Amino acid sequence: MYKIIKIEQLKIGMYIYDLNRVWEGHPFAWHCFTIENAETLQTIVNSEVGQVEIDTTLGIDVASETIDSETPIPEESASASLVLSKLSPEEEFDHARQLYSNASKLMQEFMKEVRLGKQVHLEQCGAVVDNIFDSMNRCPSALLPLAQMKNQDEYTFQHSVSVSALAVALGYVLELPYNEIKEVVLGGFLHDIGKAKVPGKILNKPGKLDNAEFAIMRTHVVSTAELLKEVHGLSEVAFNAAAQHHERFDGSGYPHGLKGDQISLHGQIIALVDVYDAITSVRVYHKGMPPAEALSKMYEWRDTHFDARLIQAFIKGIGIYPAGSLVRMSSGKLGIVREIVTDKLLQPIVEVIFDARKLSYVTPETIDLSTSGDKIVSHESFEKWGINQAKWYAVQ
Repeated sequence: MYKIIKIEQLKIGMYIYDLNRVWEGHPFAWHCFTIENAETLQTIVNSEVGQVEIDTTLGIDVASETIDSETPIPEESASASLVLSKLSPEEEFDHARQLYSNASKLMQEFMKEVRLGKQVHLEQCGAVVDNIFDSMNRCPSALLPLAQMKNQDEYTFQHSVSVSALAVALGYVLELPYNEIKEVVLGGFLHDIGKAKVPGKILNKPGKLDNAEFAIMRTHVVSTAELLKEVHGLSEVAFNAAAQHHERFDGSGYPHGLKGDQISLHGQIIALVDVYDAITSVRVYHKGMPPAEALSKMYEWRDTHFDARLIQAFIKGIGIYPAGSLVRMSSGKLGIVREIVTDKLLQPIVEVIFDARKLSYVTPETIDLSTSGDKIVSHESFEKWGINQAKWYAVQ
């Protein structure tokens, strides 16, 4: 049961479900945690937090007469979504960067704990899922491009975050209820937790796996399912999303060779976005495809690897030229896609940065291709043109 309480009502032993502040507005790494000692309690009291939301099923309650569950959160201490809606584009990108980093670190900690024989604590995922969902709801063009800029040493952890964000985009287009999308996002975040059981020399091998190594790598799906069966409170939606992410629509997947409707919708969603993120990511042994090329390749796999309906919905959700893509226009200029327009997928908003004919940078200019005489003629590779993608991640 969730209750909004005043800061003065906090006690040691309470479980904080939401601090009702953006990441920068409080000193904690996560929005969800248990107040375990007086030091933590005092830190909250000393912060800018005015009211919090507690979960009485995971921590102690307060006397009912001291609770006013209808008390509104004051405007200056509004929910994270409301506060963040006021951020500038630059601040939105900075927030997405921090969210991506924090979520990746949490997944890294989860895997360390699994290797030590500990269970996954579901309550620690709540803040991550909420923040990914909210960020995608406000500004998907901030979080999605980060998927293309992974650190090779942290790929496994960052991949889980990217899959979660992509799942939101697809869930929106499929018009799934918000709570259902969040469960799919949770499944996406945990879908590779079983890789903690894969030997490090295989998981981190700087090259292609041989057949024997690949057979071991495939066991991570079964390990994921086994680990998640032990997680109290995990929904069937989240479980299926994680446990079925390597099944394929034509039955060619693993571990159970499920086919068509035998695979849950949620499992199919994570399977699709998992592949997209994998083939667009730069790995030691794999040069990532430009997003547009990856979507074209996946469209060829419709009704074999994936349901054609889901492929079409995914393209509608992230665009033919997804946010963060480098494209070439008929004018010879190169630009970075900043925002897609759902009903005009071939005419996104682009920031022009480079002249391919003169081989030189130009003064950045943001243009809406739906009202411009220019048009996209091809997708391009940042590497080919020697452009530092990370430098141009946020709007200049």
